[in-house]
Amino acid sequence: MQIIEYEDKYLEDVKDLLVELEEYIVSIDKDHLDQVHPEYREKMAVLDLEEVNKNNGKCYLAVENNKAIGLIMGCIFPYDEYDYLDYKCPKRGEITELIVTNKIRSKGIGQELINKMEEYFKSIGCEYVIVDVFAYNDIGKNFYNKKDYHARMETMIKKI
Repeated sequence: MQIIEYEDKYLEDVKDLLVELEEYIVSIDKDHLDQVHPEYREKMAVLDLEEVNKNNGKCYLAVENNKAIGLIMGCIFPYDEYDYLDYKCPKRGEITELIVTNKIRSKGIGQELINKMEEYFKSIGCEYVIVDVFAYNDIGKNFYNKKDYHARMETMIKKI
């Protein structure tokens, strides 16, 4: 297994991985708000990769036997013109997607992917890395906690 930067020849694998991730999110969504739209597979990977390219980001793939079995995407999003009013605005990277196919999880591939993204962020002067984790994703939250991430904000929701 090797970690490489995204190549177009792996686009179909990336689509499959993102669908697998979204199907997992749908399966644990206690509010039943998430969905896998019929156009998700064809559009989401392209949108994510455009966002990466537009925001000084990277997409790394875990590749084995010429197939992508995991991916991580991250971006450097700009602050808006008013963020400085109540925030110090340190340079930060944001992990936007992380998935290792279910067939081979818990073998350290996610660790390698996150290490690679953190190296990239650090190499371009980021002081922090942030990631949003779905509230019901206990597996994801435990993974990030083990990598020394911690909750800073939490979004609350109520159906009315």
